[in-house]
Amino acid sequence: MPVIRRGRPADLDTLLVLIREFNEVDGHDHDDARVARALGPLLRDDEHGQVWLIDAPGVPGNDAAGGAVDDALPVGYAVLCWGYSLESGGREAVLDEIFVRDRGRGLGSVALPELLDACRAAGVLRVFLETEGPNERARRFYRRHGFQDETSIWMTRDL
Repeated sequence: MPVIRRGRPADLDTLLVLIREFNEVDGHDHDDARVARALGPLLRDDEHGQVWLIDAPGVPGNDAAGGAVDDALPVGYAVLCWGYSLESGGREAVLDEIFVRDRGRGLGSVALPELLDACRAAGVLRVFLETEGPNERARRFYRRHGFQDETSIWMTRDL
């Protein structure tokens, strides 16, 4: 069964591989240098959030090629970023990214409640996430875990 563990600075190279894979699967641009800069503070301390690795010891296909078991290689990762909101009543989190290789095997369903427990332990009162509009499979997954569709629209602007 999967277990989550906190990411450390020594996990940077492993995380870059997983994040690159996630971006390829989802069709997002990827820049190792940008991702490494953003991960640095999250791996050093909790000020901005936390990075978690999802391990699945003994799970067949636990490697990048989908073949042999490699207990040392995580099957996924998650990034939680902190915020603070009057509407939420205090600390909130954005589940910025969660990726599990070989989706559909139940690994995410075990890892997500553990991530929510980590949020509670960090004093988080509300967790937000976003999915791509056409990704109904992801929305069904999150709804099964108690997330609700929002009526508000998030807007962004690069600075």
